[in-house]
Amino acid sequence: MSVQPKKIIHVIDAPIDQVTWEDAVQRLSSWGENHESRVVCICNAHSVVTAKQDPEFNQVLKHADMSTPDGAPVAWMIKKVSGQPQDRINGPDLMLKYCAHAEKIGQSIYLYGGKESTLDILVDVLQTKYPNLKISGYLSPPFRELTSEEKDKIVHDINKSGAHTVWVGLGCPKQEKWMLEHKGKINAPMIGVGAAFDYHAGTIKRAPKWMQNSGLEWFHRLCSEPKRLWKRYLVTNTLFVLYAFKQLLTFK
Repeated sequence: MSVQPKKIIHVIDAPIDQVTWEDAVQRLSSWGENHESRVVCICNAHSVVTAKQDPEFNQVLKHADMSTPDGAPVAWMIKKVSGQPQDRINGPDLMLKYCAHAEKIGQSIYLYGGKESTLDILVDVLQTKYPNLKISGYLSPPFRELTSEEKDKIVHDINKSGAHTVWVGLGCPKQEKWMLEHKGKINAPMIGVGAAFDYHAGTIKRAPKWMQNSGLEWFHRLCSEPKRLWKRYLVTNTLFVLYAFKQLLTFK
């Protein structure tokens, strides 16, 4: 399975990879095999709008080694701009597809982020689903600014574990900024997967497949956590539509 040449499509101002599921998994596998320090972002409409408004986050996407189109609006924009079909490469499913691949070829994963109780459940779930998957370690970091000594120890422990990939569940944009900060320090590709840990552990219920396939997963999350997510989805989704409309007007 060979890696296809990298192709970037700009969605609003964010550089997003036009990539297949197979190629996304293969890139992670290849980088992991060589213990290359890489940053992988999973980008939905909220991420793209955040990149428009937050210069620091914009820099993360510009320096990312792969940014996949998570969310139907982003995948649709890639299709509209490029004229080519584009799957929605979302974090939770990418994590499982890679774990299935890693189990077959003997690569290992490290889990960073989330609550300790969630990680305990997640490890059990993954080991049940993929009995031969190597989980080299996991850590729920303190919910505060870490000291330099703590940061150094985390880097040391992750590298010592020999993990081929590091899955980061700190939420956007914290996880993306964390990954860029640790690029060149952690000897593995880092993939920011947001709520994937909670989905797979069952602590947050994921939208039914028909909602995912219809581009309505955001609405399910909004209904599940309205107080926390109303601004993210109602405000940023509206801004995404406005920015996207402006881009399409100037396209061609």
